[in-house]
Amino acid sequence: MKKPSRVRGIVHRSPIERNPRAAAVHKTASGLTSLARTKTRSLKQSVTVNTVADFPHLTLEHIGTTIGTVIHGIDMSNASDQEIKYVYHLLLERKVIFFRDQHCTEAEHIAFGRRFGELEIHPFNPKHPDFDEIIPIYSNERYVGAANTWHSDVMWRMDPSLGSILLARKVPALGGDTLFADMAAAYQGLSIEMKTKIDGLTAINSGSANGSKEKARQRMQQQGATADELTVFDEKYAHIPIPVHPVVRTHPDTNQRAIYVNRAFTRQIVDMEETASKELLEHLWAQAAIPEYQCRFSWSPGSVAFWDNRAAQHYASSDYWPEHREMDRVTICGEVPYFSKGDGEVLTSYAADAALLRQLSVPL
Repeated sequence: MKKPSRVRGIVHRSPIERNPRAAAVHKTASGLTSLARTKTRSLKQSVTVNTVADFPHLTLEHIGTTIGTVIHGIDMSNASDQEIKYVYHLLLERKVIFFRDQHCTEAEHIAFGRRFGELEIHPFNPKHPDFDEIIPIYSNERYVGAANTWHSDVMWRMDPSLGSILLARKVPALGGDTLFADMAAAYQGLSIEMKTKIDGLTAINSGSANGSKEKARQRMQQQGATADELTVFDEKYAHIPIPVHPVVRTHPDTNQRAIYVNRAFTRQIVDMEETASKELLEHLWAQAAIPEYQCRFSWSPGSVAFWDNRAAQHYASSDYWPEHREMDRVTICGEVPYFSKGDGEVLTSYAADAALLRQLSVPL
């Protein structure tokens, strides 16, 4: 075993121990089979890809150390069952995967998503005119991109989505990249004391749900909805449960722990004084913005991003107005989040009751 270095009588830790972010990335990356069990060769423009032993027609281009891989050679519209299994395996390991040159139809986009589970129909977001499963995310002169905050999707739901598959139809000439953050690596980068502090905590999550509901109702009115249709809508969404999710989430497939709070949805930590909650949340929110845990993807028409919403956060750069950016998204239904304490006890998300919301001063 190497002895600790000494300078002028001072005992130093190893270099990796002096940098917790580097240590977290090293620890996370060292167990990734996609990095270890592939052969490397060079392509044009100094792009390095890895060939996959079981799928010689596929190559992997890693764009972040622990997160983000482009799979070259796959066809979303005609993928085999074995390829689908591999795609999901790689998704679990790399948190977000990308494809290029997928000029598929809306029906093919939906069919690909369904191979990973039931698809979510968002109750409030604008829908595609012909396909309820597709959320059109279009930005232009009138609608400026608004997803430029680090977040996991739909955390206002009791069962947030497993993940989403975003397909670029039209992209700006410059800008419009999407950044992704590995929240499992971010958790690894926390101090032992911080991990001990936050393991088992829960937090109120709300935010866009009620605002989106009002916007959806306004769209119905603008589109000529009848009074009866508006009444049905009002009754259906009269009460939206406000979830209490674990601050640290255990992944149901990998068993990894990941930070599961973000600025867009997380309001306050339960059983913690408001000022202390704000300070702790600010610290945890900031972890997604650390470059060591990130990858950045530049879009072109036909590009696809498929992210694991349970382990990654994302941020869509809004740096291209007034140019157009047109994306179609399908989303795979998820499960109720939980935190496994390691002793067999499991802490599961639950709906906040009125007493808790009043106690934390969260609007009903």
